[in-house]
Amino acid sequence: MLLLFVVPQSVISQNNTNNYDIIVSQDGTGNYATVQDALNVVPDNSESRTLIFIKKGTYKEKIILRASKKNVTIIGENVGNVILTYDDYSGKIVGGDTLTTFTSYSFFIQADGFSAENITFENSAGPVGQAVAVMVKGDRVIFKNCRFLGHQDTFYTQGVGRCYLDSCYIEGTTDFIFGSSIVVFNRCILQSKKNSYITAASTPEGNKFGYVFFNCKLTAADGIDSVYLGRPWRIYAKTVFIECELGNQIKPEGWHNWKKPEAEKTTFYAEYKCFGAGSLTNNRVEWSRQLSDIDVAEYTLEKIFAADASATPYKYDWNPFIK
Repeated sequence: MLLLFVVPQSVISQNNTNNYDIIVSQDGTGNYATVQDALNVVPDNSESRTLIFIKKGTYKEKIILRASKKNVTIIGENVGNVILTYDDYSGKIVGGDTLTTFTSYSFFIQADGFSAENITFENSAGPVGQAVAVMVKGDRVIFKNCRFLGHQDTFYTQGVGRCYLDSCYIEGTTDFIFGSSIVVFNRCILQSKKNSYITAASTPEGNKFGYVFFNCKLTAADGIDSVYLGRPWRIYAKTVFIECELGNQIKPEGWHNWKKPEAEKTTFYAEYKCFGAGSLTNNRVEWSRQLSDIDVAEYTLEKIFAADASATPYKYDWNPFIK
């Protein structure tokens, strides 16, 4: 069931900055010193891809990629040294307004066709409640070799679009992967920093898929030993772990109903051939599932990202490996 990432045709070598449309650098050697300034000059509603190279640096900015700025690729010089960060959080007062989870983001992706590679996305507010590092509303969004750093609510897939993550690192405390999109996580590391919940899907009723994790590794900070795979933010939540390594921090029951007994009849929480100390299934909640070989055959990228996979069909199928 191993999924391999094929670099999209539009992503080119980062060794030659002449290949990029825009260079971002804090040392004055680029076109712009901030990521937001670079995104602002992307042509509106362009069918052509805009390639942006970001040189090493910590960029403290609250960034929005507007819906009209379609088909943007950002590539960092080095994932450990290209950090896009901000420190907003729910309850913070900014200009007389009180921020909420939905406005606490560090980077908000509204546009379709976005991709990122070798970037660290961070919310540096600390353990102060909901504080989103990345919020995705667009469709057909790709992250490769990226890091998502935060605490509660780190990665928020707000919309009803489709996302693909490959070889990424995501950390957090409570519900640090949450939302309503159809998302595939391939070969990612999920690091729990608190005894809490990893996922909180809010999959719309009628969607065929929600969160699907292939070949991922679930790890935890020292002393963390009581973590649930997920709980339903909305009662039709769908989350599936396929051939993942589950550490001993995963609770034997695996899943939680968020004190919503009605969700036990409507959620779809499942696993397939997972391994590791946290993968034992004999004490899983009875309303979760273990997929069969026949069941798991439905979990291909073609089917997960098909136009009819959503209750409100997409305009067309999507293959994240093709421009």
